[in-house]
Amino acid sequence: MSPPGRPKGEYQSAQHEGSVTPPGRPKGEYRSAQHEGAPVNELDAPPPDPWAELRRHTPARIALGRAGGSLPTGEVLRFAAAHAQARDAVHVALDVPALLAALQADGWPSLTVHSRAPTRETYLRRPDWGRRLAPEPAAQLPSQATGPVDLVIVLGDGLSALAVQRHALPLLRALRSALAGTLSLAPVVVATQARVALADEVGELLQGRMALVLLGERPGLSSPDSLGAYLTHAPRVGCHDAQRNCVSNIRPEGLAPEAAAHRLAWLAREALRRRVTGIGLKDDSALALVGDGTAGT
Repeated sequence: MSPPGRPKGEYQSAQHEGSVTPPGRPKGEYRSAQHEGAPVNELDAPPPDPWAELRRHTPARIALGRAGGSLPTGEVLRFAAAHAQARDAVHVALDVPALLAALQADGWPSLTVHSRAPTRETYLRRPDWGRRLAPEPAAQLPSQATGPVDLVIVLGDGLSALAVQRHALPLLRALRSALAGTLSLAPVVVATQARVALADEVGELLQGRMALVLLGERPGLSSPDSLGAYLTHAPRVGCHDAQRNCVSNIRPEGLAPEAAAHRLAWLAREALRRRVTGIGLKDDSALALVGDGTAGT
């Protein structure tokens, strides 16, 4: 019912439009301010999120918030996208021709081999087949040895070919600079359907005193392209993980290629000097930086 003295329908119209014009203000002005998003008073503004600044410094999923008893829709979608990227990284094949062309353009002679796993599905179901060479490359590799060398480098697709495709060459460049010609190298070996231990057999057949495999690591939800490096002294079939040194999470968002190369160069020199890797060789490369006076540069 319209109040006394007001034309019928005017009061209802104001209610339906969501506001009543205050006295002394032209009709419609107050309503327009609300529709344009201006707060009625400062209490209507949402409080600042105290986690927003901290989230800028980490890709970890912190302070996700909630919507009722569940996660906010945006966080659910971001999680699903990250999970899809991780699954894709496991199944995408290594582009061997592109990698070989990039290695050649950068001055790295190279060879190709493959493990006993004939397909990606078999590789995932039979990890042991990924640790040994297929019969054909195993028979051919000794003829391509250039004599005893200090280091055999293997690029393996592992569980993330994306990591090798993106980060192997930048790491090789940084490693070449860090080694500064102090070690003799065999041709770089590109291996498909490869596990870490495949480098033991490759290093043995190419007469390497050490084997270094750069391999795509198991993808995480925030790191589908993480590269791992595993160094083994006196590589041979049957070496176990306690005989290796590992440098992991090599990527721009993790351990930078230059920093990883410094660690690997230090480990390689010390491994040759002490004739051991793994639990017998502690990574003290950071102390070497302090001793050189280059820490923090």
